[in-house]
Amino acid sequence: MNSKGLAVWSCCLLLFVWVECQKETVSKATEKKLMKEPKARETKLSKVTGQKTEEGTPKKSQVKPTVVSGQGQPSMSILTRAVAKGKFQKVSDTLVLKAGETLDLRCKGKAIKWRYPLYLEDDDVERRLRIKHFERHSQLIVLNSTAADTGEYSCWSFQCHDSECHDGEDRQGQTYIFFTDPQELFVPTENYYEVIQMRTNHPTLLPCQVTDPRAKVTLHREFPPEKVPVDGINISYNVKRGFTIHRPHPSYAGSLYCMANMNRVRQISTKYMLIYVNYPSSVPKPAVRASSALFQIGDNFNVTCTVFGEPEIAVDFTWEYPGQQMGRPPYVRERADLVRHGGQVRKESESILYIDEARAVDDGLYHCTAENLQGTTTVSTRIRLLPTTPSPKKTRIL
Repeated sequence: MNSKGLAVWSCCLLLFVWVECQKETVSKATEKKLMKEPKARETKLSKVTGQKTEEGTPKKSQVKPTVVSGQGQPSMSILTRAVAKGKFQKVSDTLVLKAGETLDLRCKGKAIKWRYPLYLEDDDVERRLRIKHFERHSQLIVLNSTAADTGEYSCWSFQCHDSECHDGEDRQGQTYIFFTDPQELFVPTENYYEVIQMRTNHPTLLPCQVTDPRAKVTLHREFPPEKVPVDGINISYNVKRGFTIHRPHPSYAGSLYCMANMNRVRQISTKYMLIYVNYPSSVPKPAVRASSALFQIGDNFNVTCTVFGEPEIAVDFTWEYPGQQMGRPPYVRERADLVRHGGQVRKESESILYIDEARAVDDGLYHCTAENLQGTTTVSTRIRLLPTTPSPKKTRIL
């Protein structure tokens, strides 16, 4: 072998030895990495799953990734509004449109029902209101809108399963729409005067609704002319409903009206004639009792019906009794006094039905009905009449 060949052979041998050394180094490094990796993976998995794993055989995590929705996002509404051809917009709680615009609402779902201002149900405006039902949605259109169309619009799906139908409360949408008109700050009504009962036990609403939520509205008395203070406690204002008197009082009785101011335009609403009515808090609860449970034919007896109620609350009584059909003339006496009952001053109202010289037809049920402004209640008691006992015959001694 010449010197040239020997040199080439030596170079090949050195290259082979260097390659083998590199393989051994990589193998040791890989083995060392694998020795450490199971513990690291085990620790990581145990933090995620909370489960123990065997050394060198880590288990895969069973926890699926969770998609967290943004907080504060409103629930999906099924109500949308067409703003242009092929373009729809989600409807918010309140919409402000100009009178004259066409309202086009779409409600997703099957068997859709709509609710809209009562004014649109009149025959005169039926041609402006159009409702069309399709397979997967329903459409409500109001043409040539006016200020009188202001109000709440809502829809919901009417679901039927196995011949039973119910409203789909989880699938509904609603919005309140103002149709602004600079000439009509209040929603027009046909009545110049409206009579409203102001009950002591129920808030009173003065429904002076505006057509523009930016209008400034105040409450006034006609006679004597003065502004009525609105403190938010006794009286409050809602732009969608009007003024509410939460604590009715005789001092609020009389003629009141609302006044709206906007862009140097001032208008007054319908005038509301408030009549104060002292309403009871509940229906009467009468109790009925007879002077005795057993009577004999020919006896005199009475049946008393008693009601404990609020002072100044009138109670009316009516009777039904067995002898009524036979024309038996009753005698009824009524009275009312203030007494202390249950630690409070109450009004004791009482009605007493008298029956003189009882007959067989007077046997049976006696019904007493007590009535006040809240309603009526009927109670009953049974009267049993025994035949007269014949007096024993005297024996004559001869």
